[in-house]
Amino acid sequence: MYQDVKVAHLPVINSVADLSAFNFSPDIIWVFDLDRHGFWWGNQNALNFWGLADVDALINKDLSEDTQGARKRTEQTFVKAALEGVTSDPWTTYPNGKPKVMLMRHVAVLLGEEKHRGIIAFISEQLDGNNQPENLLFAEAVRYTSVAVSCFDMQGKRLFENPAFTALYDNEALDFGARFVNSDEGKARLLQAQAQNDGHQEHVMQTKQGQRRHNVDIRTSRHPLTGDYVFLVTEYDVTELHHSIAALEQAKEELKQQAHYDALTNLPTARLTKARLASALAYAKREQSLIAVMFMDLDGFKPVNDNYGHDGGDQVLVKVAQRLSAIFRDSDTVGRLGGDEFLICLPDLQENQFALNLAQKAIDEIAKPYAIVGDDGCNYQVSLSASIGIAFYPEGGDSPEKLIQLADQTMYQAKKRGKACFVAK
Repeated sequence: MYQDVKVAHLPVINSVADLSAFNFSPDIIWVFDLDRHGFWWGNQNALNFWGLADVDALINKDLSEDTQGARKRTEQTFVKAALEGVTSDPWTTYPNGKPKVMLMRHVAVLLGEEKHRGIIAFISEQLDGNNQPENLLFAEAVRYTSVAVSCFDMQGKRLFENPAFTALYDNEALDFGARFVNSDEGKARLLQAQAQNDGHQEHVMQTKQGQRRHNVDIRTSRHPLTGDYVFLVTEYDVTELHHSIAALEQAKEELKQQAHYDALTNLPTARLTKARLASALAYAKREQSLIAVMFMDLDGFKPVNDNYGHDGGDQVLVKVAQRLSAIFRDSDTVGRLGGDEFLICLPDLQENQFALNLAQKAIDEIAKPYAIVGDDGCNYQVSLSASIGIAFYPEGGDSPEKLIQLADQTMYQAKKRGKACFVAK
């Protein structure tokens, strides 16, 4: 039966219910069964064209007088449409026995359980009229698109749905607002449709798969048969897209956190601390204010790691970070460079003595004992101290690199002086 062309790729129309969308097209549309050589279905415009009362009369229309040439051309049209997707040719028809030349576009399909060869004819009387592909394939696209398409009257009663819509919702959801999780949103969209306020918004909808986020687009139109206003609704699921975006944003935040904040102490990293120092310098140069940069190294930290394990050392580092954060101002930056080294930036100072006082307070706090749990599970108290080097802007340099380098050098001077002290330059 299919010697001339492969048909496995063709859409299958299982029943006339699958063709409901075509009733909303302004074109004359019918479906022709080649293997039976007879009409299979037609919309109301097709019935009017042939002067018939109902679809049964169209299906039973006597075509026995069709010539072999007409039959052969129908066969050729099916083959061409199956290969090319859509054909567009003038045809002569004989409604009421009178010849009438029509522009017909054909789409090849398979019909029913038997999968008879079929063609859907889209017919226009204007041979030089609008021949845009989107018009030729309007109903076909509605029928086979994966996007849910539905049509409602202006009171919100459903008039039509495509298979994608049927797959999403229960039959009980006849009214427009019934499937909105937030009923107020459904009422608001209905009011917008009644006001012919077209547009799209996202809503959470109650579907057969549970609550899903959909992009819902509403366009007002007129019923092609009655002329009444209706509104067409297209919607598609964006739930996974939202999940992907949320996951991406979370991943970006995690990467940002990892890049800017120390994983152990949650203090700013060296990168972020240096960036804040650069910003503070730019401000200080404009406002002629002072900056202090402290480079701090813990004294006696290595024995803590050696005696109580790295976990014990980490506990000490976390507690040191907490004590430092409690000492310095919110506008200051206490950063961890790595290991037992810390970099502290104090911007917008009015006098250097303020920084010296905080440095001594930090040394005093760091020297207090730390309660930790060793690798053996026992509780211990450990003590250590801190050596701090301080560099000031503008005396110590006018760039982050110079100030940090000077603070590092003075920190080593503090260690040479016996540790547990600070040196300022």
